[in-house]
Amino acid sequence: MSQVDIQRITDLPPQIRVLEKEAVGEGFRFLTRLIAEWHSGVNRFNAPDECLMAAYRNQQLIAIGGLSVDPYVEKNMARLRRVYVRASSRRHHVGQVLVRALVAHAALRFQNVCLFTDTADGDAFYLRCGFMRIDHDHATHLICLSNS
Repeated sequence: MSQVDIQRITDLPPQIRVLEKEAVGEGFRFLTRLIAEWHSGVNRFNAPDECLMAAYRNQQLIAIGGLSVDPYVEKNMARLRRVYVRASSRRHHVGQVLVRALVAHAALRFQNVCLFTDTADGDAFYLRCGFMRIDHDHATHLICLSNS
């Protein structure tokens, strides 16, 4: 497999529609929400300390994910959002590389990162990435970045 290139992006790549179509085919609507929220301006991952990252292989978009300030917690919590990896790129560590880059970005400012997933595959994936399960109304997983 060729090298994966992770980039922080400030615009949605045109290839996002390919990922969206695949995600919808799998029953996931969160990339549709990402695109709609981006175009409406509701969420562009551009608040202080937020970011949107994309993974490319051979200049083809193969994954995307964002980091935002968690809206459910008062401070020091980031939230992983809209993480999607093309089916053909799964099990090749693309998702882990992308999540690692997002968590590294979060570590510059936040003490914790949380997320919500409702699938067994998502649960297993995030556990492999170092997250732990939590019992919270708005999050299923958490990773602690600081002991302070």
